[in-house]
Amino acid sequence: MIKFKMDASFFVILALISSVFAGKHDIYSRHAVYGVELRDQDDVATLFNLQQKLNVDIWQHGMARVRDAEVMVSPEQSKEFFETLDNNGLKYYLKIEDVSKVLKEHEEDLAKWRRNRSNRMIFQDYPRYAEVNQYMEEIAARYPNLVTLVNAGKSFEGRDIKYLKISTTNFEDPRKPVYFMDAMMHAREWVTTPVTIYSVFRLVENLRDDERDLLEDIDWIILPIVNPDGYEFSHTDDRLWRRTRSVNLEVSTTCFGVDPNRNFDVDFNTLGVSSDPCSQTYPGVAPFSEAETRIIRDIFLKYLPRIQLYNDIHSHGNYVLFGFGNNTLTPNVAQLHHVAAAMGAAMDAVKLPEAGYYLIGNSGLVLYKTSGCGQDYGQHIGVPFSLTMELPGYGYSFRVPPSFIDHINEETWKGIAISARISKIHYRSRVGR
Repeated sequence: MIKFKMDASFFVILALISSVFAGKHDIYSRHAVYGVELRDQDDVATLFNLQQKLNVDIWQHGMARVRDAEVMVSPEQSKEFFETLDNNGLKYYLKIEDVSKVLKEHEEDLAKWRRNRSNRMIFQDYPRYAEVNQYMEEIAARYPNLVTLVNAGKSFEGRDIKYLKISTTNFEDPRKPVYFMDAMMHAREWVTTPVTIYSVFRLVENLRDDERDLLEDIDWIILPIVNPDGYEFSHTDDRLWRRTRSVNLEVSTTCFGVDPNRNFDVDFNTLGVSSDPCSQTYPGVAPFSEAETRIIRDIFLKYLPRIQLYNDIHSHGNYVLFGFGNNTLTPNVAQLHHVAAAMGAAMDAVKLPEAGYYLIGNSGLVLYKTSGCGQDYGQHIGVPFSLTMELPGYGYSFRVPPSFIDHINEETWKGIAISARISKIHYRSRVGR
């Protein structure tokens, strides 16, 4: 056994590490988060205009008369923010007084939890990029007749973006629909990746007799980290980083990255976006300017028309949404709503008291208008059921304590399972098999 001598130098190093972690969150010192009560779509529009004008960070857009919005405001933004809300008669209340403080507390709580759960599974934590890749490599090596690891390409910073194909027939049976799910398009939404890894676990390592049909009758594509550069940056530098990490010096020398969920080629740069390259909703200079979204596009195009359902997993707010983001409805909206409602009902049946019920509907009508999102692109090019899932936040927004992860995984898997079964029925009806 190796023993470490805990001399004075050890404590100096420990102090330096602690100061680094403390300083990491200082960029959000005196930033506050406010809940905003929404009465109607005019209030939703007021918040959207504030986002465009002041670049406030909307953590939860909310739904009029159903769910409040949550907005992070810097000291510099606060005067005009409050004046605008007051002038429009919007009620608001303080949720978080100092964002830097709660981020630091969350990091400390996470470290403490890990010390007490040394035997945790990878999907019971917030694993780093390298850990996720290692897990996928191990699964593919242990189950070569069932799992194929695909290196789809590299991120802007050169990280491999990998996904798993899970199939009992090596993806060669056209009678089987493909269920495509991904996560971590937005880097700060840490709770999404464990859901995808848990799905792999349930399909491959812990397949249950009553779910054997999910493996035998359906082929799966599971991509746990769409945006690895942003995800790693959210661990090392900025916990609330949302975008990619691409650099375009012709656009900005100080603000980097693009909102990948505004970068797809569907109504690009028309709704729910900002021309400010520093904005959380900046769409980029052109559709598919980002390596990460091109990889999603290429998966779509390679496996059409067998992809029956695309599930883009986000956090937070308890929503299952479908297109289109410009408020128009798809020709198969009844079937889309059926799938989304079944998912929501399955998850609501086992939800925790701290969580709201899942809200179901068109993304533009339930939340806000958008353009260039992955959900709409999938629907636009012919995926019958293209959905966005927003997982629970339990009042913690992007700081969901790891003690909730097990329940989120199990709860979300129930929604995934029922949507897969419904999709299979529709696929067989569509292809005549």
